[in-house]
Amino acid sequence: MSDRTKLGARILVAGLVLGVLGDALLRETPWGVNFFLWVAALAAVLNELSSWRPESLAGSGRWLLLPLIVFSASLVWRDSITLKMLNILGLLVAFSLILFRAQGGRVKVAGLMEYAFGGLIAGLNAALAPFYLVLGDIQWKEVQSDRLSRRSLAVGRGVLLSVPLLLIFGGLLVAADAVFEVIVTDVLRIDFETLVVHAFVTGFCAWIVAGYLRGVLMGKDRDFAARQAVPHPTLGLIEIGTVLALLDLLFLAFVLVQFRYFFGGAALVRATTGLSYAEYAHRGFFELVTVSGLALPLLLFAHWLLRKDNPRAERVFRALAGAQLVLLAVIMVSALQRMRLYQREYGLTEQRLYPTAFMAWLAVVFVWFALTVLRGHRERFAFGAMITGYVLIAALQFLNPDALIARVNAARIREGRSFDVNYATSLSGDAVPDLIAALPSLPAKDCCITATRLLRTWQPSQPSDWRTWGVARARAFAAVEKNRTSLQAMACPATTP
Repeated sequence: MSDRTKLGARILVAGLVLGVLGDALLRETPWGVNFFLWVAALAAVLNELSSWRPESLAGSGRWLLLPLIVFSASLVWRDSITLKMLNILGLLVAFSLILFRAQGGRVKVAGLMEYAFGGLIAGLNAALAPFYLVLGDIQWKEVQSDRLSRRSLAVGRGVLLSVPLLLIFGGLLVAADAVFEVIVTDVLRIDFETLVVHAFVTGFCAWIVAGYLRGVLMGKDRDFAARQAVPHPTLGLIEIGTVLALLDLLFLAFVLVQFRYFFGGAALVRATTGLSYAEYAHRGFFELVTVSGLALPLLLFAHWLLRKDNPRAERVFRALAGAQLVLLAVIMVSALQRMRLYQREYGLTEQRLYPTAFMAWLAVVFVWFALTVLRGHRERFAFGAMITGYVLIAALQFLNPDALIARVNAARIREGRSFDVNYATSLSGDAVPDLIAALPSLPAKDCCITATRLLRTWQPSQPSDWRTWGVARARAFAAVEKNRTSLQAMACPATTP
């Protein structure tokens, strides 16, 4: 057999094996150790098959496997749904970069469009490449010429031919003897709904894995796209400069208002708007986050469109973009100040913590934008922005947002503020140990409800499946079990489990 057919056959077998493994592991939720084991197996297979295309993971390429292990392991560590979604996002980016590099891309000096195109290629390969693998890459005539493969195919054909005969003669024998019928019925008891689920999960996992592996080890999509050389549109300095200048004026007007009203104090805000300071702060935070989040892609897009036919265009763009970054810095400080005031008044939630973390990440990325794009090194921006994003996700893992929210909101009680027991008890297992520690400081009614809900939520009704095991969930169950007696004493009498 040719090397291409051999590699294609190995990819197909690897996809089928990982499909069966995916069915055995991933059907149980919430994902924990099962997802980590499956991703680790995929990374091991990818590393093993890379010997057929050494350039795919050559040099520092194998370092790209590290995020796969780290982010999948983080699903075992934390229980927060939001953190799990961020980890999966990190995994998808890592998978797309592995394929992008395997097909000749330079990860450290690629633009955002190339990164996005790498993700598109990865998705298309996962969806469509199995067709090419089965119908084009594997030459089945070559497979049939191999002695072992020929025997395997012969066995497969024999099994297929025997199925109708087994059904016919088996049906007659079952009808002939009641004891034999009972035995066969017990052995072949099949839940067809469950069978369909198994088949779907196995087929889906096998399909996307085979397609992805084919893209990494055999794909040339990136080279094909690069040969098309489609020119992108450009605009002159006047058009781009006008847009940026008008936006700078708008941002400047808003900043001036901020200095007068927001930084001017609660009395001025109340006299002018009729709103309390906290209401005024809450009203603008998410809008300012949106403004800051949209400004970065706008600047990148404007720089991409700018016709760079003379140095003056670059200098003017840098001046206008730099002014916009300064104004955005003030807007972001205003947004963070608004959120600080609102959190002090109403407490901390995921909807307030994660946007704040996003704003902090944006501040770092804006600095990186100034150091790269505005200094003529646009090709280095995407890699740095991705690394800072990875650092943010890792920092959130260590911060443990749900536990922090529980501690901060419980501490507010000492300041005479309210405690949102409904929200606190809806947090993930990450928050359970801190909620238990905070119970003595809660008002009697809140303490009663919290203890009752902890006992109800974190008391498994049946033995848990090992595939869904996670560190945070295990700690939550252990903390409730360790404090069961005191929790039952604090729980509401009418509903004590």
